[in-house]
Amino acid sequence: MRTDDGLRLVLASASPARLALLRAAGFDPSVQVSGVDESVVEAADAYDLCLALARMKARAVASTLPPDPDVLVLGCDSVLAFDGQILGKPANAAEAVRRWTAMRGRSGVLHTGHHLTDLTSGKQAEDVGATVVHFADVSDSEIEAYVASREPLHVAGAFTIDGLGGSFVERIEGDHGNVIGLSLPLLRRLLLTFGVGVPALWKKAEGQEQGR
Repeated sequence: MRTDDGLRLVLASASPARLALLRAAGFDPSVQVSGVDESVVEAADAYDLCLALARMKARAVASTLPPDPDVLVLGCDSVLAFDGQILGKPANAAEAVRRWTAMRGRSGVLHTGHHLTDLTSGKQAEDVGATVVHFADVSDSEIEAYVASREPLHVAGAFTIDGLGGSFVERIEGDHGNVIGLSLPLLRRLLLTFGVGVPALWKKAEGQEQGR
């Protein structure tokens, strides 16, 4: 098991929610946004699409960094499977309203792809987390107010569970973090395939590093 003090995680995502989730769990990742064009990726289902996007983000960032045995790059992407459709971020407010009108009182499956790349060896590991989300039977006025907040315009499926949208999610089946955008238990399993335990990536308090 690797316990390198200098081991670092690079998050290939602009999502503040993913970064906050990692930090709350003791990680201290650096962030480098991939800048990839997600519209060029096509897939038959939500599972394949989110995994392809996560892989593309991680590889794009990894390709810009010099080989470093102490760096792992993590790419993530989320999409919602609902009523036979794959839903990413809504294009505009009108689309967000249409989605919520269709989703209220029903359920969908939030898929989040995770892809981890070792900069030096090139080894890669990936998997998808899936969580069933049951939406509240919200009113038209609640939908209008939520969309007016603009929060749903910036997230896959047009909802959050850790923000204003949390009031409109009745319950979930599966990992809560996966709905936010990153499954910590899934990340742990991917890290273990590299021989890395989660504690190796925990941020150490100043003066508490091993050997000091």
